[in-house]
Amino acid sequence: MTAHTAVPVHERSTWTPKLVPALLVCFAAPALFVVQVVWLGWVLLVLAVASGVLVDRLRGVPVLPPAGARRGTAEPSIARDVSLVAVGQFIVSLIPLHAELDDAAFVRFTLALGGAVVVPYVVSRFVYRDRAIAFPWRGGGRWTWWQWAWLAGVIVLGYLILPFYFITSGVYTNWPVVDTPELIARLFVGVGAVGIWDELFFICTVFVLLRRHFPDLTANLLQAIVFVSFLWELGYQAWGPLLTIPFAIVQGFLFLKTRSLWYVVTVHLLFDAVVFGVLVHAHNPGAASIFLI
Repeated sequence: MTAHTAVPVHERSTWTPKLVPALLVCFAAPALFVVQVVWLGWVLLVLAVASGVLVDRLRGVPVLPPAGARRGTAEPSIARDVSLVAVGQFIVSLIPLHAELDDAAFVRFTLALGGAVVVPYVVSRFVYRDRAIAFPWRGGGRWTWWQWAWLAGVIVLGYLILPFYFITSGVYTNWPVVDTPELIARLFVGVGAVGIWDELFFICTVFVLLRRHFPDLTANLLQAIVFVSFLWELGYQAWGPLLTIPFAIVQGFLFLKTRSLWYVVTVHLLFDAVVFGVLVHAHNPGAASIFLI
């Protein structure tokens, strides 16, 4: 199956027993990354997979695909797909997500975030043999006028909103002081790398897996719970969810409309470029700045 293969639309419903494991695996994210009660988050992940196995058995869906089964012919297993989301969150939960710029932090983030994308992909492809996860960098064809317009809109909205959010709320202090060229360069790399990872995990993994079972809107709202929870621990706190919730939902919508990972990554990197500029400005208020606050 490709990243956009799903149960036919008329067979995808929100109010089915599949919603129980989906809610459990998604609400594990606030436990892990918002209130940071890690044991509770892990318990919810285990319950999500266990309930998914039970739902599959009641529906007569094999948890592991039968030998010789052709891709795309069988109903997807909610236990399989929930387990992939669960293992990704579990790997991320093994490290603190507070932003740091030292070498050790770069290694931790690379191993944990990289593992959260690679492990579900490998398990899906080589263990479950359903290829439910893919990364369509070149999908969707040439960008249309509205896609280019939205890129400009992201820059404008970020310029108008983000300085006010970061500075007036004080959340810029959740990121380390960057007052040397080396630290500024490290911040630039870190912000961009995490932004790319967000789309690989939350959109191409969590969202794509959930929409195999639920209508697009339901799957998008569920992935937003995980997306926003991660960003909270990363530093987008105070009234940050008022920004990150619509951002996560819009990213899911854009992926559906464009079928292009490259496009949603571009949107995210433009947003993060403004975040980077605001953080540098906030930590160096005496320096020249293009921002209004």
